[in-house]
Amino acid sequence: MIEEKIEQLGIKLNVPPAPAGSYVPVVVAGNFAYVSGQIPIEDGKLAFTGKVTDDTIETGQKSARLCVINILSQLKKELGDLERIQKFVRLNGFVNAGPDFSAHPKVINGASDLLFEIFGEKGKHSRIAVGVSNLPLNSMTEIDAVVQIN
Repeated sequence: MIEEKIEQLGIKLNVPPAPAGSYVPVVVAGNFAYVSGQIPIEDGKLAFTGKVTDDTIETGQKSARLCVINILSQLKKELGDLERIQKFVRLNGFVNAGPDFSAHPKVINGASDLLFEIFGEKGKHSRIAVGVSNLPLNSMTEIDAVVQIN
């Protein structure tokens, strides 16, 4: 059902990106899956780079959305079935931005809105949305997740 919804939205789950460092993409502990920070990689290439500005908020939202698609791709690989997802508990959203930018929540809404669109109530989560001076590979956004599973 979840994968059908993803398909109906015209979303293709990516081959999950390999870790860019010494860590694993997903750790399952008890009834929770902890997904490492995902950047906006599509077809093996970084799709969104640089700093988000007041003029590029919409692009930042697309970047955040792609981060969530990669979170889902990682969960699919680790869990085998996205139906195991019971609830998105928390997102931590990082926005590559300058010191005068303050619309971080609007950018990370691109991720939050997609989760709600796919999962409904199960997609509602707590979160942070913060600005940082840079991200790995000069990525525009990075998002990690805590997900309750069965």
